[in-house]
Amino acid sequence: MPESEVARLTDQLREAAGSRGRLTFMEVCGTHTMAIARFGLRELLPSNVRLISGPGCPVCVTATSDLDVAVALARLPGITLTTFGDLVRVPASRTTLADERAAGADVRVVYSVADAVELAKQEPGREVVFVGIGFETTAPTVAAALLDARASEVMNFRVLSLHKTMPGALRALLDLGEVEIDGFLLPGHVSVVTGTAIYEFLAREYGVGGVVAGFEAADILQALLMLTRQRSAAVEIAYTRAVRPEGNRVARDLMERVFEPCDAVWRGLGIIPGSGLQLRDEWAQFDARRWYDVTVGAPVEPAGCACGDVLRGALDPAACPLFGTTCTPQSPVGPCMVSNEGSCAARYRYRDVEGGVREL
Repeated sequence: MPESEVARLTDQLREAAGSRGRLTFMEVCGTHTMAIARFGLRELLPSNVRLISGPGCPVCVTATSDLDVAVALARLPGITLTTFGDLVRVPASRTTLADERAAGADVRVVYSVADAVELAKQEPGREVVFVGIGFETTAPTVAAALLDARASEVMNFRVLSLHKTMPGALRALLDLGEVEIDGFLLPGHVSVVTGTAIYEFLAREYGVGGVVAGFEAADILQALLMLTRQRSAAVEIAYTRAVRPEGNRVARDLMERVFEPCDAVWRGLGIIPGSGLQLRDEWAQFDARRWYDVTVGAPVEPAGCACGDVLRGALDPAACPLFGTTCTPQSPVGPCMVSNEGSCAARYRYRDVEGGVREL
């Protein structure tokens, strides 16, 4: 990405912000969070434009109570629990999946849900459970995997669906009113699937704008410029090379065929009605929650962990008393320091970026 383009957009952003008061924009995508830190974009913003991180990291927003269910499943005899690498290190109430693996549980890291289905095909004598996390980006891939499992008669494959959808979290943040938000950097990957209609309520009901952004430095600056130039709230697309207003109908059809909305618990936001995705009744035989009888107690949050506040944008990661001392990527206390998309991990990793644009 040419530095001249970044410089041009920075100048335009400074000019556009000059006629505005203080503006606070929130990104709600973990990839944006990491890119903003890596490129040092906060250092380029005008003094009256503030950028804060929201609940965009799927690992981070996964509730302790749901992690406890995953741990309980991993402890069952004959179970092979599969999931993505970051989730293995996230603390549940009293342990992690990594600790359970060290104690003898069969917990395996996979690169995709398709790998988990293939494992179930190769080991028909074991029950393979895939812990599915993520937003509208990953849910279609899980739906496709379930279709494959059914067509291939793989009856030893289950899914623990911890998937969430983005609109409910945005609504919850605005209803909470804890942080004044003037606009959202909307997630690029999610929007490829969903399109922009799901965000129209932001402008219509709350008078808050949003711009779908790409992931390069210039992409993010362009989206911030568009937000700053809005005089009336609107939902726009800066990431036009990948996102269309109508989204991807095929991917949405896959989700709707397999999943239906349900209430979900978000770290830092509590229960958000209709913000989760559970398997429909006709897929009950693949649903780990229904297939296995596990009981967990009340969740115990990590002592001193402020990830919930960070995910709401109410606390800057560096302002957490544990940041960089008790809590580091090598010994994380909470999920925001575990995940590669976590805002604490991003701030820690690029803590020496003091200005300018790096790694263009």
